[in-house]
Amino acid sequence: MSKTLTRADLTEAVYKNIGLSRNESAELVETFLEEVCGCLEAGEEVKLSSFGTFSVHAKRERVGRNPKTGVEATITPRRVLSFRPSHILKDRVDGAS
Repeated sequence: MSKTLTRADLTEAVYKNIGLSRNESAELVETFLEEVCGCLEAGEEVKLSSFGTFSVHAKRERVGRNPKTGVEATITPRRVLSFRPSHILKDRVDGAS
C-alpha cells in the first residue's frame, strides 16, 4: 500500500536533514508552500528544477453532458492547475518499478 507524503513528513525531513528545530522546519515548509500557492493564484508558472512545472490554465465555458442521463449542462469557466513532471522525475519514477 502506498503512503501519502504530508506536511508533517516534509517538516520531519527538513528537521532531520538540515538540522533546523522542528518549529523552524515547519515554518520553512509552510513558507515554501505559501509562496508556491501565491504564485499559482497570481497565474504564474512555478518551475522546480529536476522536479517539474506547475501552471494554471483558463478553461472557457462549454457544454457538457451527463454520461448517465445524456442531459446537457453548461460547465462554467474556471482555472485549472496542471503539473508537468521533468524528464528527470519521469525517469526516476519509471526506474522505481
